Amino acid sequence: MDRMQERTALFIDGSNLYAAARALGFDIDYKKLLDYFRRDGYLVRAFYYTALIDDQEYSPIRPLVDWLDYNGYTMVTKPTKEYTDSAGRRKIKGNMDIELAVDMMELADTLDHIVLFSGDGDFRRLVDAVQRRGRRVTVVSTIKSSPPMVADELRRQADTFIELADLSREIARESGHRHGGQRQQDNRRDNDDDYDDYGDYDDYAEDELQPA
Repeated sequence: MDRMQERTALFIDGSNLYAAARALGFDIDYKKLLDYFRRDGYLVRAFYYTALIDDQEYSPIRPLVDWLDYNGYTMVTKPTKEYTDSAGRRKIKGNMDIELAVDMMELADTLDHIVLFSGDGDFRRLVDAVQRRGRRVTVVSTIKSSPPMVADELRRQADTFIELADLSREIARESGHRHGGQRQQDNRRDNDDDYDDYGDYDDYAEDELQPA
């Protein structure tokens, strides 16, 4: 099949991708990311999975979630879980693995190419399952961080591995740009300054949300 005719879907493990990009020292321009994968095939859907803190008046990750939702991404969210670690510190974590796996299995028969943005070794079995249905699977993560962010078994299972550091030339956010590399244009908002920059999301992801 001509690659330009491939039906492709992106499955983005939000916290995992964020951690990998941060380890490499860049922020992702999500508009550029969509544009990049639209070049090589028919992009059916781009899923973004993240957990949200629902008991706060304002969640620092909300501006990013809203922008993605209005600009071509299918958002899959659920409330975070709060726990106390062994040192008595309050921690919050969110695990979206089940949601991602269910969506990928449900859609696998309608796709030709699946792109998984995660280095989580728990997804190796999922990748194997959709490959046995005849789907081509690309994994996007990094081995250039210290330590590497992708599990070796997941990287070896994938049909193709894309090094995130190499992809950064195409999808890195330029300094000072807002979400998606452009100022938000959303008629449902009276004031597009309601959308903050990535800075708040950086603080939230580092200090609050712990990948499971």
